[in-house]
Amino acid sequence: MSVHNASCQCGSLSLSSDCEADICVACNCKACQKRTGSAFATVAYIRKAAVTIEGDTNSWARTAESGRDVESFFCPKCGTTVYWTLDFRPDHVGVLIGAFDGQHPAPTRVVWSSEKQPWVQFPDEMECFPHGSPTSAK
Repeated sequence: MSVHNASCQCGSLSLSSDCEADICVACNCKACQKRTGSAFATVAYIRKAAVTIEGDTNSWARTAESGRDVESFFCPKCGTTVYWTLDFRPDHVGVLIGAFDGQHPAPTRVVWSSEKQPWVQFPDEMECFPHGSPTSAK
């Protein structure tokens, strides 16, 4: 069994899990673009029951365009967002793939492709949704 570790830039906030992600997603929504300062966010959804979080956090909650609530958790020292929770996936924690210390599987699903930057391309075999994942595609 391998352990996956993720942390903020300064190391004050860390997360570990001994299980694999249930799904990995590339989100192209404008909110993720602004939050990450990049063209899209990559996130691994891991079961909450398998996650251990250490360190202080600040959080910021918002209602997404889909009407679903999202709460981002970040380090109060360096400001790095490490994970978030969504009401759409109440049993999961969304961990930013870039926060992992080691390698993690590539995203298999693209969401909010309708808002992606025009120069961003994803492989044809990736499941692609113009908005958020539909309820049937959990």
